Formats: sequence, structure tokens, C-alpha cells
Amino acid sequence: MPLFVRPSRPRAWGRKFSTLLLALLLPIAGCAPKAPLPDRLVVEPARFSDLDGWATDRHGEALGAFVVSCTKLEKDPDWSAACAAARAVPPDDDTAARRFFETALTPVAVTNNGEEKGLFTGYYEPELAGCRAPSPSCAVPIYRRPPELVTVDLGLFRPHLQGERIAGKVERGVLVPFPSRAEIERGSLAGRGLELAWAADPIELFFLQIQGSGRLKLPDGSLLRLGFDGQNGHPYVPIGRLLLERGELERPVTMQSIKAWLRRAPESAPRLLAENPSYVFFRELSGEGPIGSLGVPLTPGRSLAVDRKFLPLGAPIWLAAGDIRRLVVAQDTGGAIKGPVRGDLFWGAGAEAEQRAGAMQEKGRMWLLVPPGVAARLPVS
Repeated sequence: MPLFVRPSRPRAWGRKFSTLLLALLLPIAGCAPKAPLPDRLVVEPARFSDLDGWATDRHGEALGAFVVSCTKLEKDPDWSAACAAARAVPPDDDTAARRFFETALTPVAVTNNGEEKGLFTGYYEPELAGCRAPSPSCAVPIYRRPPELVTVDLGLFRPHLQGERIAGKVERGVLVPFPSRAEIERGSLAGRGLELAWAADPIELFFLQIQGSGRLKLPDGSLLRLGFDGQNGHPYVPIGRLLLERGELERPVTMQSIKAWLRRAPESAPRLLAENPSYVFFRELSGEGPIGSLGVPLTPGRSLAVDRKFLPLGAPIWLAAGDIRRLVVAQDTGGAIKGPVRGDLFWGAGAEAEQRAGAMQEKGRMWLLVPPGVAARLPVS
């Protein structure tokens, strides 16, 4: 039986009560918090004089990174002329490089629904101890990409999902979720010959997966270079945020503070790591590297990971975050890099790179540098 039955002939008191109830509810509804707007790229026209610090940057370094991107960009008619002009500029001539950017490209301020500032973090190429074969001191498997892992670009099927990707495996003609981190670490992939190498420390391997590439130092002193080769499709959950929410860490949360907590709590560490269901697979690299999502080698201090749903890979970006004022190039992506005004700056390899990357948590702005024809098609506020 329904809780409320509407009378066939409403009485006057019923109408008065309804009116009173409506009057009481309207103010409550008006005070209800608004749902956050979905991420949306909106740009604002800009000039190079708007870019704080533009005149003092070493533009030749950024030009070198951009020319590397041109191996992928030059096939695009929008970028072919700019790439041809860039190749003609001496890479060690900062003045000529600056002149190139100012004449071939135009800046636009990137916003998220008009909001100018976003979060910028850093990443690096870690080095960790490991072995080619398992041993008591190297017991943590580093898996290569399983052949059944399927990655789907949803934008190929629905235009409004451009830049969105999922991953899974096909069972009886249906795409289903791939095993989570916890399932993989319990052995769901064991015994199939998928082990690429073995790590000595599960915590260091976890952070290797977050960085997406790194170097394995073998017992004989040689190095095995590892590059990203797929992700299991599960969402990335930042364990630093979990520790902060639970009162285990205080701000600022850095990679170093997270590692210290994990070392202090060896019994709790595996459970916490498993709360991030995302899992990354690797391949062995030779030659230059590490390789970003654009498919070109990354340049320390000049390569930026972005959300390709909103920003084009290969494009130069002026970054102003904290004390950083420099021209970078969008050459990579990352599971935690979501939204139009969000970036992850690649710092290179070694202890200094690890320190800078782990401590970088800055609010800042970005300006996209694109050919005039591309700028004219961007959504302007």
C-alpha cells in the first residue's frame, strides 16, 4: 500500500500544508551544494607577454624536445609547417628557438571550465635492485603484458568519449575486467612465463609502476631498462590520499613520506598497496628512453604528462607552477593525470630527480602553444 494516497477531492488544509511544506523545502534546496561541473577544456586567447618568465627560459632545450615530438606530429597537416621550421633552427641557439616559437605558434591559456589553476606533480625514472631469475633476494615478479589484455579507445566508438580508454580481457565474446592488483599479487598470472624479471623490494616495484618506467640494477652491475607496456584497466587510487584521509600522514604528502610510512608498517603495507587496484606491465627497452605515451624518448625537465582527452600529445606548453617557469612538451600520460589543467613533469633519473619529483605538489597554470589554425578551433571562453 502506498504511504500517501491522494484524495479525490483535496481538502483546504491539505493544500495549505502542501504550500507550507513547499515553502520550507525551497530554502533547503537552495542551500544544497552544487554538483561539481564535469571537466571541460576552455581556452582564453593570450600573448607571449602574458607568460611569466618567458623571456628568460632556455628555449633551445624545449626546442629539442619539440623536434623529437615532430617525428609523430609532422604527419598532421596542422603541425607539418611548424615541424619543418623547427628542424631548421640550431638547437643550441636560445634566441633563435624563442623566435621560432613566437612566430610559428600562438599561446592560449588553458582552463577547466574557466578555472585557471590546477595541480602539477613530478615523476622520474627510478632505479631498483632486481634479477633476471628468481632468488630468495629477488622474489617479486615484474610481469610483461599478458597477451589477453585488451585496451579499448572508447573515442573510436563514441565521439563524446574521445580520450577515454578501458582495458580488460575477452571471455565468450564479452570484454570483462582484468584481474586487480590484489588478484595478480595473489598469483593470478603466475606460472605462465610472463615474468620479465624479478624485483628485490615490493615497495620499490609499486613506485616503479606509478612512474611507468625505470631501470633494474642487476647483481653484476648492469642495467635492465623497463618501459610501460599496458595497464590492467582498473582505476588508479592514490595511497597517499588514503593515508591523509585516515590521519596516518599530514600535509604535504610526498613520495618520500609515503615510503617512510610503508617501511614503518610492514604488516599493513601490503594491504594498503592492494587498495590501489591499478597494475602496470612492462617491456624491456633498448636505445634511448624512457619512452612516453607519444612513442618518443622523454627529455628530463622538458617532458610533461597530460590528459590526452583534453590536450594534444606533442604540443609545447608553458608551465607556471610554484617556482617553475619553463616551456615543456606534452609527451606522456598517466593514470592519475586527469583534467585539462593537470600535469606531471618528468625530472629524469637519479637521486636528485627522485627528490624533485617526489616533493613536487604545486598549484599552477599552463598555456598551450599551437599553430594558429588549431588555436582557432579550440573552445574559447
